[in-house]
Amino acid sequence: MPPFGSGLLVLTAPLAALPRRAAAALAAAAGVVAGPLYVHLQPGLRLAAPAPRPAAPPACPALLRALAALYAAAAAQRGLDLRVLLGPGRLARPPRVLLAAAAEAPGPPGPVELGLQHLAAAAYGCPPRLPALLLGGAEDGAGGAEEDPEEDAEEDPGAALPDFSDVAVGGTFDRLHGAHRFLLSACCLLAQRRLLAGVADGDLLRHKVLMELIEPYELRAAKLREFLEDVKPSLHYDIVPLADPYGPSVTDPDLQCLVVSEETRRGGEAVNKKRLENGLPELALYEILLMKDPDHSQNEEEKISSSSLRQRLLGTLLRPPRQDPALPSRPYVIGLTGGTGSGKTSIAKLLGHLGAFLIDADKLGHTVYVPGRPAYEQVVAAFGAEILNEDGTINRKVLGAKVFGNQERMKSLTDIVWPEMARMVKEQVGEAHAQGKAVCVLDAAVLLEAGWQDMVHEVWTAIIPEEEAVKRIMARDGLSEEAARRRLQSQMTNSQRVEQSQVVLCTLWEVDVTRKQVEKAWVLLQQRLSQEKSL
Repeated sequence: MPPFGSGLLVLTAPLAALPRRAAAALAAAAGVVAGPLYVHLQPGLRLAAPAPRPAAPPACPALLRALAALYAAAAAQRGLDLRVLLGPGRLARPPRVLLAAAAEAPGPPGPVELGLQHLAAAAYGCPPRLPALLLGGAEDGAGGAEEDPEEDAEEDPGAALPDFSDVAVGGTFDRLHGAHRFLLSACCLLAQRRLLAGVADGDLLRHKVLMELIEPYELRAAKLREFLEDVKPSLHYDIVPLADPYGPSVTDPDLQCLVVSEETRRGGEAVNKKRLENGLPELALYEILLMKDPDHSQNEEEKISSSSLRQRLLGTLLRPPRQDPALPSRPYVIGLTGGTGSGKTSIAKLLGHLGAFLIDADKLGHTVYVPGRPAYEQVVAAFGAEILNEDGTINRKVLGAKVFGNQERMKSLTDIVWPEMARMVKEQVGEAHAQGKAVCVLDAAVLLEAGWQDMVHEVWTAIIPEEEAVKRIMARDGLSEEAARRRLQSQMTNSQRVEQSQVVLCTLWEVDVTRKQVEKAWVLLQQRLSQEKSL
């Protein structure tokens, strides 16, 4: 873990040089700062000079290119919270260390460190005696190539970005990543008075990849505001939820510009059409380029995107495991659940191949109804002899028809069956222990509904988009679309399951992608168990 929780990195290189220096500079800083890492751009400033005076670089195309390079380089440093500052002000989480690239700060270290401290105090109100460090190895992203004076020369100082009083932008802004930060920084450069940021919510999220893993609106809005107020505190920020693709952009008469990307330009054109219908002038559409993700996998987008970040969460620990002293530490019990069509059973088989002891709750459920078992007489007494086959066994289809859609009858049945199944599960866990198994997986669709999370250390949930689940149910069970949807609607939603889960998996993609998710989850589980053992 880097020693400092936050830091301020001062870069004095020409803006034109930053695209090739950014990666090395941020890699060096990431080794020192856990985040947030604030960056102050001050081209040409001599830090060793007496009392260096901070000033923001002009809003020009070279600055935009430098910002794009910095945020793209930050993406390679997983988890780095980069914020390139575009104006002075108080920072949300003040830096604990001041940094500069040694190659940009010639002269004895003492005056440079004093210069860093003076600049940080003058621009951001930092305490006067913060630790100051010079970073080595950050002078060139190419690994020390010779300087090219022509490449580092600033472009025509007369070149400037357009400016607008009030600017608008919209997005999901889930897990604020480098592409979001670049987009928002461009907005801040263009806006002179106000930025209106619409944050997608509600039905706009329904068709997003892994929408169940999208952060709550309140959290996304709070992170967005903190970032914006750090980056350019002089602006006024209106952050509003978007329930439709337009929001206030089609009714606000003060707006002058809408910032879009290559993907959202058509949406911007639709906004202008609506504004004209509403008797308002069109907005200038300022388009920025998408940022490529060099680390994207086969099923992820080529651009840096929130959906790719959500996919990378699959198989990881989303919240801490339950701490229940009543649960024995061995075997470690995973409760695997998921709705019908989610691919839960295929995940259970993969975990079995990796060495887990499997308990199939569905099979136990069949056993519960066998004549002579404790629940048999109670079920027959509660639902009548008409549920019996000629041989005296319970006809589960007839029983199912009696309880489906009737909550009171369903509860009467589950109050009889679930406790008996739970007893059998505990017997199976004991068998796993007797066999010396370290991990036991309880494969149970009703895990959460039955309250069986008290029997497991972690809940793992398999999810699948509703439309895909409907297709799978229709193909597997020969049901109509309407019947398949009714079956899904009678169950817990994906979001309800995810809220109670430590690990989430998704079988939407090819089998090999699912296998890699499960293997990742298994490796991370083994690491957790190893750490527990060493404590």
